[in-house]
Amino acid sequence: MKSKVVVVGSYNTDLTIKTERIPRPGETIIGGVFSEGGGGKGANQAVAAARAGANVSFIARVGNDALGNLGVQRLTDEGINTNFIYKDNDSATGVAFIVVDERGENSIVVASGANAKLSSADIDEAHDEISSADVLLVQLESPIDAIYSAIRKAHSKGAMVILNPAPAQSLSSKILNDIDVITPNKVEAEMITGIKASDEESLRAIAQKFFESGVKIVIITLGSKGMFVGSTEGMKLIPAYKVCPVDSTGAGDIFSGALAAFLAEGISMEIAVKMAAASASISVTRLGAQRSAPNRKEIEDFLMNYSSSQAEVIG
Repeated sequence: MKSKVVVVGSYNTDLTIKTERIPRPGETIIGGVFSEGGGGKGANQAVAAARAGANVSFIARVGNDALGNLGVQRLTDEGINTNFIYKDNDSATGVAFIVVDERGENSIVVASGANAKLSSADIDEAHDEISSADVLLVQLESPIDAIYSAIRKAHSKGAMVILNPAPAQSLSSKILNDIDVITPNKVEAEMITGIKASDEESLRAIAQKFFESGVKIVIITLGSKGMFVGSTEGMKLIPAYKVCPVDSTGAGDIFSGALAAFLAEGISMEIAVKMAAASASISVTRLGAQRSAPNRKEIEDFLMNYSSSQAEVIG
């Protein structure tokens, strides 16, 4: 039977324009290719986990509107259990406006809409689903009370809890104490701990601060420098893969979703991180967020064809 990952988080409709460069304040640029697709950190991670091989349930809130209906259908088509996506009559489905430049860098503005209405009551309604999870994966685009309610339920049932702390915000010790794995990027790690990540020694200090709060495993994604993985048993810098980026939108989500799927299977942390990094590396060579997530065979083929001697840092 497939391992089970429950994701609690956001769903947005992504409206993306590819441009030569990101406009300055007050500037208008005539862009190139426009695309529309599913997004939101939670939904991106749910799709990534499903394509990586997990049995996924997604808990979220969308508007009772055309974009919300389309989003639920898209996730259903991915084989994701959408029974706990609640439709809100008073708020529209979340929307993200994304500009991507020729280097694959992006600028994003989000109107959260119904995502901001996800509540602890919604989490209570999904109690049995969360209780049966091997892994719970959460982010911070949804109200913190709902997120903490899900964390507490999963932790009490012995599930592995993974927190992707984005967008970064101050987190109480009661939340961090129930987290097994935290996956911040460099900026988020700095904002949460107050320690600037300038070298390996500072990364170790950041990891140690998370350990003191009760977190068991820290994975700091460093973009072109790879991933820093730390636990109380040891710390290690794992290099990223060299690819030609097209669009970095959602790459961190793809990493976290794939990681959840692989850890739910019982794959070792180091191997799971490398497989998740391969998933994210493939995703940045494609336009879009959810649509860029690779399936399990693509991930395995990528790793098979990428020799260890080629494992350089990606740009």
